Amino acid sequence: MILKKTRMIRVGSILIGGGEPVAIQSMTATKTADVKSTAETCQRLADAGASIVRIAVDSKHDADALREIRKLTNANLSVDLQENYKLVELVAPHVDKIRYNPGHLHHAEPQTSWRDKVKFIVQVAQDNDCAIRIGVNCGSLDPNLLREFESVKVKNIDLMIRSAIEHAEFIDTLNFTRYCVSIKSSDPETVIVSNRRFSELRPEIPLHLGVTEAGLLPEGVIKSRAAIEPLLADGIGDTMRVSLTVPNNRKEEEIIAGKLILDNVKKGEIFSGTWKQSALNIVSCPSCARVENDRFVTLAEQIYAQTRPIKDYPLTIAVMGCRVNGPGETDNADFGVWCGIKSVNLKQKGTIIGTFSYEEIVPKLLELINKGNF
Repeated sequence: MILKKTRMIRVGSILIGGGEPVAIQSMTATKTADVKSTAETCQRLADAGASIVRIAVDSKHDADALREIRKLTNANLSVDLQENYKLVELVAPHVDKIRYNPGHLHHAEPQTSWRDKVKFIVQVAQDNDCAIRIGVNCGSLDPNLLREFESVKVKNIDLMIRSAIEHAEFIDTLNFTRYCVSIKSSDPETVIVSNRRFSELRPEIPLHLGVTEAGLLPEGVIKSRAAIEPLLADGIGDTMRVSLTVPNNRKEEEIIAGKLILDNVKKGEIFSGTWKQSALNIVSCPSCARVENDRFVTLAEQIYAQTRPIKDYPLTIAVMGCRVNGPGETDNADFGVWCGIKSVNLKQKGTIIGTFSYEEIVPKLLELINKGNF
């Protein structure tokens, strides 16, 4: 494995970048407000080999819980700000790293510029000894960026890179260097191309690698291998996560898959060729604290099992667990479902078909597939 010397940054008790060993990450799937279960998961993942454990925080209630979680685990904690950047003030004292998504900054205070919001996040991070991750995601790009380039039909891969560069350059002007970048997609080839291009443009910035919504086993590991192993073999990547659709009590499987990838690269057994969709592709997000109904993972497994008869047909079905990436990721699929508290939204090629109960959704999806109108 080639180790390129990116800038070294500290995240709690570990260092990433600068030729340090690639750090494996994971994320909790308990409700963050459930202090005991979330803290136990954090410690369990750390003991299994996760150098950083990420927690989603959606509210002040979650932030209050995080304060107590911090007391119960020695894991290096990263927090996902989601749609309210102002929560950074409440969570930063209790974590080692803050992750924000440029595409989500517009939700709170839309009249405030994204630069002012990032400046606020950076100042809070500095005051609380936190690192930052700029987390660009293909399914939730900055809507202002999408509108700006809509008329010239710029590809999403170019917009992802542009967004990452734009945010990195702005943070540089604030004299803050303790940050890394991730550029993720559910398509392995997009992950490879975008990270290689970013690495060429900003070779000093540490990169976090992963396939967002890699999905169920075994395909989720195969997609992650296809994207991450070639990049690591080229010396690109300082930390990584394998984002699998598994319940909280199986989150260690993300760590196991991460160790497999690192071992393959070390032995030179790199995933050969490229991952291309030649058959049914089920894109499903990893379960996390944002999932509003615990039946999400079971639903993903049901859809996987019920669609086996068409497994050789090149169709994409996206199964998302919450409102955060659900709407955007399902837009790009032939069929997409994203889960609410008591019901599931169904889309066909980006158009809303309707909202159905958890009992109704699989038969309705199969009905549409069997009609062949796609």
